[in-house]
Amino acid sequence: MLESAARGLSRFGYGNLVLEQVAKDAGYTRGALYHQFKDKQDLTLAAIEWVYATWWQEVGLHVEREPDPVAALLTLARGHAVFCRRAIARVAIALRLEFSEQDHPVGREIEQGYEELTARCVALIEAARNAGSIPDGPPARTVALAFVGAIEGTVIALAGHAPHDEALVAAAVAGVLGLDPRAM
Repeated sequence: MLESAARGLSRFGYGNLVLEQVAKDAGYTRGALYHQFKDKQDLTLAAIEWVYATWWQEVGLHVEREPDPVAALLTLARGHAVFCRRAIARVAIALRLEFSEQDHPVGREIEQGYEELTARCVALIEAARNAGSIPDGPPARTVALAFVGAIEGTVIALAGHAPHDEALVAAAVAGVLGLDPRAM
């Protein structure tokens, strides 16, 4: 059910998500959906949590295991490109755009996820700068925001262009980090 909801949210956003279709796509009835979730917001929040947990298992754990901060940042970019080949991958960006500057539980959950990702990137960028692996430049948070934006924009633009999406997203973020993109 959560994967079906995530696919629907990725494709249609929150406002156009039809719960009856989510249930049908998951092989359930609408009543079964309402037995598990009280409303669209409840289902959406659960789907976001599921997507984040799935991303962590498929991408985040590999990033955490990488001892070198630059390698960790590149692992994040490449892993996210692979993750975004799935029909569930655009949930965060779709909902972030839909709920931009609104005080809504779904928007707050999405912004919290982006903030956590940005904070991870800030820590890796600072560690890489301290190690001399990437040059000094704008504040680490500013670079982290550009890094996340470069990943999102590149993987959206390159949807359906596997396996080139991995190499090109690595080159894009290398440029943001002040590294030679050709070396990626």
